[in-house]
Amino acid sequence: MKFTNNHNLPESFVNFVRADKYSRGDADISVTQLIDSPRVRLLRNDKADEMETDVSDRVWSLFGTAVHHVLESTNASHAVTMEERLFMEVDGWKLSGAIDHQEIIDGKVYITDYKVTSVWSVLLGTKREWELQQNIYAQMVRETKGLEIGGIRICAIIRDWSRREAQFKPEYPNAPVAIIDLPLWDEAMAHTYIRDRINVHQDAQVMWDFEEAEVECDDYERWAKKDVFAVMKKNQKRAVKLFDQHNDAIQYLKDSGMNSDALFIETRKGEYTRCEGDYCSVSEYCTQFATEKVLKEL
Repeated sequence: MKFTNNHNLPESFVNFVRADKYSRGDADISVTQLIDSPRVRLLRNDKADEMETDVSDRVWSLFGTAVHHVLESTNASHAVTMEERLFMEVDGWKLSGAIDHQEIIDGKVYITDYKVTSVWSVLLGTKREWELQQNIYAQMVRETKGLEIGGIRICAIIRDWSRREAQFKPEYPNAPVAIIDLPLWDEAMAHTYIRDRINVHQDAQVMWDFEEAEVECDDYERWAKKDVFAVMKKNQKRAVKLFDQHNDAIQYLKDSGMNSDALFIETRKGEYTRCEGDYCSVSEYCTQFATEKVLKEL
């Protein structure tokens, strides 16, 4: 990975990025890689020496690292384990995951993961990735330690929290830190998910190594947004109503009772937010994305 400093940030920022010592240890795949796209993992590995990122893009990583460092340095009780990396063998691959906080209460383990995140992540509901990640950690604790899981949760540190918003909006988090309890899967469900994901990545690796072929990312992995059909009123910018289906929008026009000249349907094309919004670190090397861009321009 090559680093740039296009915004002339202080040297301490540059040193932090260059000194990043994250490692999945002696493992074939990490938990975060497991729940992500096989295509992204393979391209990152293949293009590691060519990839370039600016120091400014790692600012929020700095916040996250600082939070973890501070919380790690506190004196924990004998019932608490901080920053423990666990390993688990699944179908010939070694899976690695680092758990932020484990606490034993009445013989059960309660797992907490710290996330420095935006307020929208909290307002819009639980991220699917959080549920997947924490349930994998729970299964790793079960299988490697033989302990029962009492619960899993996220401790969300909200970087853009606003006291004023909290005072006037009832749905807004009332503090810059929020505890979010996550659904806990049973052991069979967690084990099946982990094994299925390992197999997906193994199949992709075989295609890459022996057939020089790349599996494509699916809609979920690309954060796909579907087309939306907006019923609009002439001379107004805001939609009267939004529909997922074109036929429903047409039916609304028929049922509205308004002059047919007053309303019309505007198609708002969907997009692959991860690819098009510059959220994917390997999009510039991705032939799937490149091909779609060409087709859109035709």
